[in-house]
Amino acid sequence: MITAQKNRKPKWLKVKLPTGEAYKTVRGITSSHKLHTICESGNCPNMGECWGAGTATFMILGNICTRSCGFCNVKTGRPLAVDTSEPKNVANSVKLMKVKHAVITSVDRDDLKDGGSAIWAETVNEIRKENPGTTLETLIPDFKGRKDDIQRIIDVAPEVVSHNMETVERLTKKVRIQAKYQRSLDTLSILNEAGIRTKSGIMLGLGETDDEVIKTMKDLRRVGVSIMTLGQYLQPTTKHLPVVEYVHPNRFAKFKEIGLSLGFRVVESGPLVRSSYHAEKHLV
Repeated sequence: MITAQKNRKPKWLKVKLPTGEAYKTVRGITSSHKLHTICESGNCPNMGECWGAGTATFMILGNICTRSCGFCNVKTGRPLAVDTSEPKNVANSVKLMKVKHAVITSVDRDDLKDGGSAIWAETVNEIRKENPGTTLETLIPDFKGRKDDIQRIIDVAPEVVSHNMETVERLTKKVRIQAKYQRSLDTLSILNEAGIRTKSGIMLGLGETDDEVIKTMKDLRRVGVSIMTLGQYLQPTTKHLPVVEYVHPNRFAKFKEIGLSLGFRVVESGPLVRSSYHAEKHLV
């Protein structure tokens, strides 16, 4: 029987605290413009590296999610009203930070009729208007599989559209309580059929088997996904799902080999890899 990991984090998971003038500058901009970043809300271990380089992943539609996933540190509850000035604020901040490749994500907004897809499209358009040389990756929710909402993303055609599976099929109900494994695959399939470059990712260390990971990779390839990320799950607080296993870097390396052999164009696989890690390299 698999039980939760009680040992301290292994040495390969230790990261330096974020420091440096570039990091302070980025933090000042996001704070002054009242922007939410998944870097902060998700306690990303790469925040120091990415912000130190003057980049950030912006989170739109507020910082309160309508879903209660067992792995995520974003607040759950009743979201505030949509801030209609948010698209312009994000676009202005991208310009101030001179971001060449911006990653945009959001909380789930199941309280909205369109799941927030209209704001998503407006944000992409505003960023392009203010920053014509900036490329975009959008890490979107599943919009409950509604084709009209997914179509709004297709219509603005970001260079990369990502939607994360997060875990294997068997663990989906436990890890992503309100999500569905097949619905996520269907969302990615709709995007791919429209000619969009698609990307997805999963976390390891939640109790999945190697065979289940490989099956998920095959499922993603079957619906046309060409970019994949695999990283170690880290428990945000004691209220979240426990870490079952700290996966050794050698196994991550093996999964990368398997992923490339399955036909993925890019596979980012390592303990500290997160969805937007090295995102700018995924355009090649």
